[in-house]
Amino acid sequence: MKLVKGSRIALKTLFSHKLRTGLATLGIVIGVCSVIVMVAIGDGAQRQVLSKIQAMGTDLVVVTAGQVRIVAGRPRQTGNVTSLTLKDAKAIAEEARAIRNLAPAQSRKMLVKHDLLATTTSITATTEAVVPVRALAIAQGRFFTEEEERARQRVAVIGRTVAQNLFAGGRAVGEEIRIGKVAFQVIGVLAEKGSDLAGGDQDDVIYIPLATGLRRLFNLTYINNIFVQAADGERIEAARAEIREILRERHRLRDKADDFTIESQAELLAAERETSQAFTNLLGAVAGISLLVGGVGILAVMLISIKERTREIGLRRAVGASRKEILLQFLVESCILSVSGGLVGIALGVILALASTWFTGWPLALPLAATLISFASAAFTGVLFGVYPAVKAAGLDPIAALKAE
Repeated sequence: MKLVKGSRIALKTLFSHKLRTGLATLGIVIGVCSVIVMVAIGDGAQRQVLSKIQAMGTDLVVVTAGQVRIVAGRPRQTGNVTSLTLKDAKAIAEEARAIRNLAPAQSRKMLVKHDLLATTTSITATTEAVVPVRALAIAQGRFFTEEEERARQRVAVIGRTVAQNLFAGGRAVGEEIRIGKVAFQVIGVLAEKGSDLAGGDQDDVIYIPLATGLRRLFNLTYINNIFVQAADGERIEAARAEIREILRERHRLRDKADDFTIESQAELLAAERETSQAFTNLLGAVAGISLLVGGVGILAVMLISIKERTREIGLRRAVGASRKEILLQFLVESCILSVSGGLVGIALGVILALASTWFTGWPLALPLAATLISFASAAFTGVLFGVYPAVKAAGLDPIAALKAE
């Protein structure tokens, strides 16, 4: 009964001072809302990044000539970039047991023209095995065959961005384009893949047969990448070890450092997940500070409230209210402030999280755990910062309180 009575008095007092009550809950509202929105954005960004990695294939292993270094946030080849050959790719295909397929490739940025339109894009000379290895999909036409690759046919499969730049959304299959000074016939258009982790456009690419590219376009005898598909996701590390052993033996490196770089999507996936989780935790921690600020706001408002209601407290004590009842009343007030602020903060946070998903295009990730934790923290904050004002109010001397101005 005392709890019900104290709650009624607390609610009546809070509703009679709406502005003060609103200001007291504002900090909690902002705190809870910030936690939900920040964690939702962090989780959404993490899911977006991980989905891009998984779209490229979690069983993908990329062998790159030379050493790859991250410069200005982008991978750059350094060292001997002529260290990979077609014989290396053949040896890996024949000797490695933990791989399913591979596609050697040589890439270069070149000017491409069609009629009066031109664009500079990435030309990748490879084999038809790149389709399953890189998880490519054909939107129009077809991909070139092994026979066309062996015959050094001048055929090309273009990405969505290239199709838009050269054909303005019109039909591209069957049309002729000119890469450098060599004419190619477009036989297919790839399905859209979007941007990669470095922000590069994966649709701004043209695939041509490997033999055609090496002989007729690049005039090279080496390649810069070997895309390898592991037998399954569980055997990626075994595939990496086999590839490294084969290449080191073929290149006679012995005590020398590798003249190639091996990267796997699983390794990248784990690194990105760890980085994204750390970023999300940081956002949640920063947003959680606002809960502390909200608690300080409740403390300040409750102390002001006690100052203004000193005579009321004295009167209640004079007519028989115990210190415990006064303590309970002010604790209930602080709890109501924090809980109501938490509920409003959750509602506002969900709305803003939905809005951020709509603006960014990232997958919706409403953090249930973060929502519950932030609400529980808000309630705990109300109790924690309401204890001191409640104890102070309960400790007032009735006679001195009645004499207060």
